[in-house]
Amino acid sequence: MRVGSYTVMFLVLAGLVWFFFLPKQTEINGTNDLNMTNEINKPELKISSPAFENGQPMPAKYTCDGENINPPLSIKGVPKGAQSLALVMDDPDAIKPAGKIWDHWVVWNMPETATEIAEGEEPEGVHGRGTRGGLEYQGPCPPDARHTYFFKLYALDAKLSLKEGATKLDLEQAMAGHILSQSELTGTYERKR
Repeated sequence: MRVGSYTVMFLVLAGLVWFFFLPKQTEINGTNDLNMTNEINKPELKISSPAFENGQPMPAKYTCDGENINPPLSIKGVPKGAQSLALVMDDPDAIKPAGKIWDHWVVWNMPETATEIAEGEEPEGVHGRGTRGGLEYQGPCPPDARHTYFFKLYALDAKLSLKEGATKLDLEQAMAGHILSQSELTGTYERKR
């Protein structure tokens, strides 16, 4: 076979692969569009805060050096089928000084229709126990250096039967198999010395 024959064979094979394995065009709403899944238009769960950007320092107002109130949080893109939301705020950097991840906020069975958590207001839902033993938001108070705090939002396909005062570990076990979507916001804080 000559080089030209190989080229023709390659083009024929490529055409067959394209014809049999790539999506076909389908008439959708009167236009010729590729038949894509709904994943493209599916809203993505997102947690954010107007008080600080993701990965940036949290204002002292929300820490033990300030008013120690929760920051305002925005919730968008809750998926269809969600029956409740859960929220965890923790500090993995606490492992070095405290020997464990520090849990600052644990809440579940929040309404799936929630679009925000107002500054300084506990969200509607069932509250779990943080590492210090309290049931409400406990702001950052790192003893050694700059820490990163994770606000984790979960959309669940069920309401959980956990009782008030359960721990983050209890919540994680109860959520297993029920998470439809999740999102994360991080903020940092370092105390002035």
